[in-house]
Amino acid sequence: MHMADALINPAVGGTMWAFAAGAIACCSEQLKRHLDDRTVPLMGVLGAFIFSAQMINFTIPGTGSSGHIGGGLLLAVLLGPAAGFIVMASVLTVQAFFFADGGLLALGSNIINLGAATCFVAYPLFFRPLAGQLPGRGRLLLACLVASVAGLQLGSFGVVAETVLSGKVDLPFASFLLLMQPIHLAIGLVEGGMTAFVISLIWKARPEIFALNAPTHAAHGLFSKQLLVSLLVTTMVCGGLLSGFASSMPDGLEWALDKASAGDRAISIVSGESQSVLERIQQQTALLPDYGFRHGSSHGSDGGAGTAAAGTAVSGLAGGLLTLLLIVLGGCLACFKQGRSDSI
Repeated sequence: MHMADALINPAVGGTMWAFAAGAIACCSEQLKRHLDDRTVPLMGVLGAFIFSAQMINFTIPGTGSSGHIGGGLLLAVLLGPAAGFIVMASVLTVQAFFFADGGLLALGSNIINLGAATCFVAYPLFFRPLAGQLPGRGRLLLACLVASVAGLQLGSFGVVAETVLSGKVDLPFASFLLLMQPIHLAIGLVEGGMTAFVISLIWKARPEIFALNAPTHAAHGLFSKQLLVSLLVTTMVCGGLLSGFASSMPDGLEWALDKASAGDRAISIVSGESQSVLERIQQQTALLPDYGFRHGSSHGSDGGAGTAAAGTAVSGLAGGLLTLLLIVLGGCLACFKQGRSDSI
């Protein structure tokens, strides 16, 4: 569901950038009141885990498309909406700048569609009421499934609306929507099941943390060196090994665009000056574009499946590390500013 710059115009992209920046600022201010030595490392490790997990595309049977988990609901449940949104924004920023996954102009849209839809809508309006104050395993599973589907349906609707409003792609709103929603319903069900599996493992060991009203307390209750090490190991396995087995089928957005433009509906895209500038910037910052080695580099000169697999593995490990560093550095900066303000 990562949007490319080719789908949106500067007006829509700029507006979504403004919404995303405002949400990040509000969440950052809220986190400054709760940040401590336990929250920041947990955010960083979970961000690295989500980055690596997003690299594992799974085939959706009978459609010719694939999908991957977003991870926004899992982050909101384990960290709280504000921290979860900051982590998701960090993951998407690393993907856009260092791996050319999602456009720079579209980065605000991607942050809102993948982060805000789950953290600020699906989590408080669906997960919390369905899970309740003392959830059992059955209620957690139901809450995860419903909230994951709701978040992805809302996010995919955002993609369609932003694309059609931009007017750069000649697609009917209804046709595009009717293709996007069902495919992301399937992805949402898979993500809900995977989210429920992870949360149920934590619930089995520490059921009391899900009964707390303040999600930041849940993050405190989750913190342990054993958990951090386990997440780091899982991150390396997902990013460095399992990502090599990801489906090669087009993702849900690419599949929907292709189906909606079939026949006489041709996709006509005109690149503006601002888009061209951002594309050049992205070409310079993308260390491993499309999660592979640059063409013409010493690693990628021979080509072949082996080189592609190596590029994917390196991308998975490097992306997880970059996400971890970005979140930890941002958290340390926030703690430093908080300490200075407290001392005044």
